[in-house]
Amino acid sequence: MSGDATSVLRVRDLRLKRGARTILDGVSVEIRRGEVVALMGASGSGKTTMLRSMAGLEPFESGAIEVGGVTLGGGRHAPDTLRALRTKVGMVFQFHCLFEHLTAIENVWLAPVHVHGAMRAEAEARGMELLGQLGVAHRATALPRELSGGEAQRVAIARALATDPPVLLMDEPTASLDPARRDELARLVQELVTRGRTIVAATHDEEFAERGASRIIRMASGRVSADVGRR
Repeated sequence: MSGDATSVLRVRDLRLKRGARTILDGVSVEIRRGEVVALMGASGSGKTTMLRSMAGLEPFESGAIEVGGVTLGGGRHAPDTLRALRTKVGMVFQFHCLFEHLTAIENVWLAPVHVHGAMRAEAEARGMELLGQLGVAHRATALPRELSGGEAQRVAIARALATDPPVLLMDEPTASLDPARRDELARLVQELVTRGRTIVAATHDEEFAERGASRIIRMASGRVSADVGRR
């Protein structure tokens, strides 16, 4: 798949159906290193499905997704391909999806140790570093039910970054946050970009997109309806 040398994620002619319903209808986008991209659109427009497809969580009928040398094609994805993808893309879910029986730090080091074979001591040290960078190291031994919404989100971001992926995907990142926490998130996103990340967020939040995104891609009926760079 050809494209700009600075591109970190490319989607080509992505098509996905659920039964007779078309969810994604020939979507093609190219995302460059250091961008903060807001995927926007009404419910059912395909934005969250597109995000989940980028993360390898939604098999699709045809097309291709390429990120960091890993290519997903149509049909079910091979386990080895998904394992490689997890080092290229991190996913922060709308409701955080932390394991409730594990502490914050255990949530962060779990995948590097049990999926990627990292040594626990190294993974735990890396996890503590990430929690520190995100301002929640003091909550490392807390269980998810003991965390505030903002704290849980930061732990979820640390977990997504635990394998050092260049691309971070976020699904409705402001959904459970009050206005002050939305401002904190916008600042955090910019900090992550300065550390070399590329961010793609599916969101309904126009204010967050206007403040934090360098590019807004709007979707409607499973297609890209507008693609506007903002700065």
